Amino acid sequence: MGEHFIAESFDRGTLDGWVMSNAKKDDTDEDIAKYDGKWAVEEMKDSKLPGDKGLVLKTRAKHHAISAQLLRPFTFDAKPLIVQYEVNFQSGIDCGGAYVKLLTQTPDLDLDQFKDKTPYTIMFGPDKCGEDYKLHFIFRHKNPKTGEYEEKHAKKPDADLRTYYTDKKTTLLNPDNTFEVLVDQTVVNSGSLLTDMTPPVNPPAEIEDPDDQKPDDWDERPKIQDPAASKPEDWDEDAPAQIPDEDAVKPDGWLDDEPEYIGDPDAVKPEDWDEDMDGEWEAPQVPNPACETAPGCGEWKRPMIDNPNHKGKWKPPMIDNPNYQGVWKPRKVPNPAFFEDLQPFRMSAFSAVGLELWSMTSDIFFDNFFITDDRNTAERWAADGWGLKKAAEGAADPGLATQMLNAAEERPWLWIVYVLTVALPLVLIIVFCCTGKAIPKGDLKATDGGVLNKPAFSSFFRN
Repeated sequence: MGEHFIAESFDRGTLDGWVMSNAKKDDTDEDIAKYDGKWAVEEMKDSKLPGDKGLVLKTRAKHHAISAQLLRPFTFDAKPLIVQYEVNFQSGIDCGGAYVKLLTQTPDLDLDQFKDKTPYTIMFGPDKCGEDYKLHFIFRHKNPKTGEYEEKHAKKPDADLRTYYTDKKTTLLNPDNTFEVLVDQTVVNSGSLLTDMTPPVNPPAEIEDPDDQKPDDWDERPKIQDPAASKPEDWDEDAPAQIPDEDAVKPDGWLDDEPEYIGDPDAVKPEDWDEDMDGEWEAPQVPNPACETAPGCGEWKRPMIDNPNHKGKWKPPMIDNPNYQGVWKPRKVPNPAFFEDLQPFRMSAFSAVGLELWSMTSDIFFDNFFITDDRNTAERWAADGWGLKKAAEGAADPGLATQMLNAAEERPWLWIVYVLTVALPLVLIIVFCCTGKAIPKGDLKATDGGVLNKPAFSSFFRN
């Protein structure tokens, strides 16, 4: 197996070595504060490897916390950190996480009281709620000046994480000391602990002076109204935006004396109409049938057009501001909180691994937890565990022919596609190969390369 700090496959079928938390969350309602979510060791629902077991989060809408001590603490030194585990969302995932925490080695670390406030060194893994898909990689960095810890979050992966949450295949996550996260042995996020974390590990050397204030006479206007400009004498601010079109002519056949709407002649006053209560009854208005064939009815008015003399309110033109001083910014001063940590990899040692989760989906399957500082050992562990699962899943998948038949049973129109795809090329082969005219030997000529030319299709298929 090689050098390792924990190697847990759960194939013994027990939770030996794992501690379920009896803690309660702080600042939470009493009825949901306790970590009373259920855990079990069992096979995956659609397992292709009989006897292969894993740790399963069994309940939904509850707090879950379980952890295990390492064989010995991991101390960040010259060797890399490699952490691997598998997770399978057997019932999909609506809202919840499946991330792990590497619990910081402290004198008072009590796994029986493991909860959300328990200090951790690294947290990573999938987390989803609604359409927000995340793949966390977070580490807690100790400020060398104050001794306080601050969470540093890795940049968001460029990869589309949606497929890793919906394919229900075993997922492998594997960050190392240069912060590299792999899913299904494919790198989906990588970068530098110094340059790709938010907030940055090292604060800026200079900051804006909080006591610096913008002078009262500071001019930030790049453009100003021309103070020398004056309104032209012929500028009419009162000219309307639109005027009647004096060139318009009333169309022939316009019915000036006919209204556009008339009372419905077929309407009848309801029997229960009470004029004292409802007022005088009037027939509902309907379009005047006399107007249907006419260009228009009622009083004709000239249409409105844009007024060519309309200029609106006069404003002086804009010119470059001769007093422009640029956008004001406070002056820079040395940052009193500045420090420079060039080896953020040297994090706090950790001595346990834990799952502290809330999920609205049950039956999340975890397996093959492995922590090591040797990449070859990690790759062998992945091949013997996750790789074996992938091979079994691939062997259990139906062949191409079976998949095509199953698809055609659900969509009968696919039979037409299959027939055209297979039959058409066969017909073309028969037509070109079997019905072509023979070429006399004397007609064969050598090409520049010394190869004899033959009928194209016949030669292609024979070769």
